[in-house]
Amino acid sequence: MGTFIIAPLTTGSHPYPFRIACRFAGKDGHLVLDQLRTVDRERLVKRLGALTAPTLAKALGVLQEMFSA
Repeated sequence: MGTFIIAPLTTGSHPYPFRIACRFAGKDGHLVLDQLRTVDRERLVKRLGALTAPTLAKALGVLQEMFSA
């Protein structure tokens, strides 16, 4: 499969239950899990970095909560 599921990052958001505060590339913002998107691999030009392990664990917990209802 040539697609990825991504969650956008924002720096101008209010905290909501499905948004996780994080710091990425020196900026504070939120991982917006309520706006997941599927994009083709060819649209991803370069890797910008990775989330920290605690932030990723929290994101997976929120996603599990979202999809278990």
